Amino acid sequence: MGLPKTCACAVLLVLSALEPCALNTDVAAILLASPKDALVLMEKDHYFGFGPAPVQERLSCMARNNSIYVVANIGDKKLCDSSDPSCPKDGRYQYNTDVVFDAQGKLVARYHKYNLFRSETQFDYPKEPEAVTFETPFGKFGIFTCFDILFYEPAVVLVNKMQVDTVLFPTAWMNVLPFLTAIEFHSAWAMGMGVNLLSANTHNTTSAMTGSGLFTPEGPAAYHYDSATEEGCLLLAELSAHPRLSPTYPPAVNWSLHATSIEKLPGENNTFSGTVRKDIFTFRELRHKDGNCTVCQGDLCCHLVYQMSNKRRDEVYVLGAFDGLHGSLIKYHWQICTLLKCPSTNLSTCGQPVETAQTKFDMFSLSGTFGTSYVFPEVLYSGVQLAPGEFEVLRNGRLKSKHGTSKPLITATLFGRLYGKDQPHPLRISL
Repeated sequence: MGLPKTCACAVLLVLSALEPCALNTDVAAILLASPKDALVLMEKDHYFGFGPAPVQERLSCMARNNSIYVVANIGDKKLCDSSDPSCPKDGRYQYNTDVVFDAQGKLVARYHKYNLFRSETQFDYPKEPEAVTFETPFGKFGIFTCFDILFYEPAVVLVNKMQVDTVLFPTAWMNVLPFLTAIEFHSAWAMGMGVNLLSANTHNTTSAMTGSGLFTPEGPAAYHYDSATEEGCLLLAELSAHPRLSPTYPPAVNWSLHATSIEKLPGENNTFSGTVRKDIFTFRELRHKDGNCTVCQGDLCCHLVYQMSNKRRDEVYVLGAFDGLHGSLIKYHWQICTLLKCPSTNLSTCGQPVETAQTKFDMFSLSGTFGTSYVFPEVLYSGVQLAPGEFEVLRNGRLKSKHGTSKPLITATLFGRLYGKDQPHPLRISL
């Protein structure tokens, strides 16, 4: 599908380095037709030979011939020798790399992925994190890749210190319920950080990889999630090139203000433990159609006010809290408050993945005594769908529904990251 020649464009083209031959990729494009900014996302299949020169030449020509910006994820090889004590035995470093070509076809930025996922053994860790940005006529852009989004460097640095307007995010993201499906967390990150995030995910349902979107500080402008087919989809939305200057830009949030003002409620010891992917949560069952409840773990207390449209006998919801290190090899600190549907009425299943629900809520208000300013608000409906425009975050840290939920609820979650409590990376210590 061609792009309108009358528009100035930027294209985010994702070529997954995890599958060097047959690549299922998403393409995201920014179409900037004055005076408003339009963004497009489509999923499509591509085939490219895995060689640095042909790929870069093709990308450069693609950008120049169409007067567009092109951002691609490829592999990068850097030769080294015995003068470098860390040089691999084969005499070269291999990096998971993003490259950016401007509308003249010039290479204007290159980024080496800093936080490798556990399966990326074909790649080397860069010795230092890179905060890569580039200026365009339509704002300041930053870029990082996939697993990077969960860590302070470079993701938070790009937003807080480099003050980017928009982040380009090539990813091969495996969906993990209940808190880390692609559209769910990526939308929440854009809201929590206050920037645009253009997320282009590999579409590979066999590996549970699907879900791309154009996310803003106000919520998802457009997104696509399809775990049933390999079909692509084109998304179009209007975004602000400079979201911090927008009159609708969300105010700063004190994430613990409301929750710290609440006295502990009687009966809060009526809790049980449950596991969410090896993390031990403290849960409390919501036994009534409506009510107030609190659950605590460690330094985190989570408070919920709720009212269900109807209390079903065949569905169970819980309020959950987690304050601790997540991960088996790479350990990083989470603080999570969650209103969560259980897969069955058996409480031992609470925390296990569930994709469908029947219960709607007339209202909910969730808050927590978070020890961090980095909190990402998530609301996920039945069928793994987002809830654009149906919830808000107040200045006092409450995640609340604006009205009743339009669809049955899987989870409403406040996902906090305490970057300062992360353990040293075990694979980087020797670098």
